[in-house]
Amino acid sequence: MTALGVGTTPPAEARMTLRDHISELRSRMFKSAIGVLVGAGFAIFLLNRIIDFMVGPYREATGDPDRTLKILSPTEGITIKIKLITYIGLFLGSPVWLYQIWRFIAPALHRKEKRYAIPFVVASMLLFVFGGFLAILTMPQAMKFFDSINGDDFESFYSPGNYISLYALIVLAFGICFEFPVVLVALQLAGAVTSKTLLKGWRYAIVIVAVIAAVATPSQDPYTLFAMAFPMWVFYFGAIGIGKLFKK
Repeated sequence: MTALGVGTTPPAEARMTLRDHISELRSRMFKSAIGVLVGAGFAIFLLNRIIDFMVGPYREATGDPDRTLKILSPTEGITIKIKLITYIGLFLGSPVWLYQIWRFIAPALHRKEKRYAIPFVVASMLLFVFGGFLAILTMPQAMKFFDSINGDDFESFYSPGNYISLYALIVLAFGICFEFPVVLVALQLAGAVTSKTLLKGWRYAIVIVAVIAAVATPSQDPYTLFAMAFPMWVFYFGAIGIGKLFKK
């Protein structure tokens, strides 16, 4: 753990009383909540357009531009809208609450740790956004796959709860799985694993990544699985190179 400066005496500004820590945490949580609420406000304003965009792959798969989601219970419409507003608020507010997390832990970090932490936070945000963007691009192909499996014997009618929840889970799954290279680089810097060991086990890594993608994709369709697995294979080798560079 010496690569990250762990085990040395913390800086003077990190030595705070318990009351100071609680007060600081309360302040950071409040600012994070404000960021999420602002994001949720934008979501409310654009909610109808967002839902129309999300329903697009369903309409494209069925070939019916006027196809709508069917509500199956009186409260389903408002429930799914509240969930969607919350998801979007958390996503749009992520720069704020990630920054607040960083500011809370920064005083306890040493200079070398701070130097590593900033690119890690930025990379994590960019990879999560990239994963979500790729999931959105993959969704139309996934819906076409489901429609082709249904064939002519079944007509596709989805409820907002099932469809939008699946959409959100796919985006979330891509975003989380695309943090994979950040974890690998961190493990190398911490000395838990070496780049040589990772490179030597690349065959096992390809199989493990494929299994993870198969388990992590909520839709279980081959298009989404490959769209997740292929970038993760590339990330694996990229993380090895970045780990070597950081070590030097």
